[in-house]
Amino acid sequence: MTVQDTLQKLDTQEAAELMAELYGEAGAAGNTERYRQVVKGFEKTYGDNDILLFSSPGRTEISGNHTDHNHGKVLAGSINLDCVGAAAKNGTDTVRILSETFNQKFIISLKDLKPSAEMAGTIDLTKGILQGFKEKGYEIGGFDAYITSNVISAAGVSSSAAYEMLICSMLNTFFNGGKMDVVTYSHIGKYSENHFWNKASGLLDQMACAVGGFITIDFKNPEKPVVEKIDFDFGAQNYSLVIVNTGKGHADLSADYSSVPLEMRKVAAYFGKEACADITEEDVIREMADVRAYAGDRSVMRALHFFEENKRVEEQVKALREGDFETFLQDVTASGNSSWKWLQNVYTTANVQEQGISIALALTELFIKEKQKGACRIHGGGFAGVIMVMLPNGLVDEYVEYIEGAIGEGNAYRMSIRPYGAICVSEKM
Repeated sequence: MTVQDTLQKLDTQEAAELMAELYGEAGAAGNTERYRQVVKGFEKTYGDNDILLFSSPGRTEISGNHTDHNHGKVLAGSINLDCVGAAAKNGTDTVRILSETFNQKFIISLKDLKPSAEMAGTIDLTKGILQGFKEKGYEIGGFDAYITSNVISAAGVSSSAAYEMLICSMLNTFFNGGKMDVVTYSHIGKYSENHFWNKASGLLDQMACAVGGFITIDFKNPEKPVVEKIDFDFGAQNYSLVIVNTGKGHADLSADYSSVPLEMRKVAAYFGKEACADITEEDVIREMADVRAYAGDRSVMRALHFFEENKRVEEQVKALREGDFETFLQDVTASGNSSWKWLQNVYTTANVQEQGISIALALTELFIKEKQKGACRIHGGGFAGVIMVMLPNGLVDEYVEYIEGAIGEGNAYRMSIRPYGAICVSEKM
């Protein structure tokens, strides 16, 4: 569709219904205007053309904290914050992208997809996606894109994966007839981060962004993880998901992050195995004294968290499928407690007086205790950063005022679970 045709399409009832599905009734009108601005931005940057609209969400981790790297199970969901792009094929061997959010404009030649020496930044990430398509035998070509994003950076909601899956959706739609599945998107995003960004990421972020809605992933075979979508209407529960950014700590956290998978794997190594998914909780308990002597006590605690967290994911999936929202919420809280006490990733031992996550969780637990409704837990890698809170819609404004009064304004973000992952919006209007 031309620019004008697309603008007119955004005014239709079909578009209004889709926007409500993606962003909720309250966010539909504002996001429709956001799409209009993206279309106008494309026209101003590249001229009138036959364009398509695309969207790719950020993601939240519901349960399965630090389990994927030991081939465990996770429960995740796509959120109503997303990357949005207007794009068109340009008939050349160049990709031209303007990112409004980050004030970036760059050109990539399809003849030169080598990463830079720094292996960092959006250009390298995009090159990696293009090269990933080629290596998997898919087609690529030149296109122009105007992109904006409201996926919060450095808040554990995967702004980079949202961008990666957006570009994958464009390449799949324009040059591959839509035949690529979203699991392949995820592998290409991982490939790009591993080989063009020098980031040893897994598949969780990409899959949650690509698939959409609630999903559960079993990483028992990490090369071919089993992904299942769970049909559950989160919005119908009249609950909102709130992400609270507690501020990044000053300490270098890389050693803390690395210690979690390594210590879990050391427990597995006692039994001659690679990962905790290859052993059982009963194995560890049966030989507890020797395992403690070999791997250390914190390693054992983290392995026990792994086993129990896997069980919680299974319980939550069952609860969602049976419509048992109360059990689901109880397990969100249980996951958070396990992360705090057993996994021990709420603060860094390098600076025990800096505990932004602990403060935010303590305050939130007091709020939930008073209201007798809701759940909370650490979100993402931990040690610093963000927490996740689930509350009835009627309590959210009060909670946001309460928590921001304690930790600073502008740090609480109200979200919802959206049913779609990375999509060509134009094809659904």
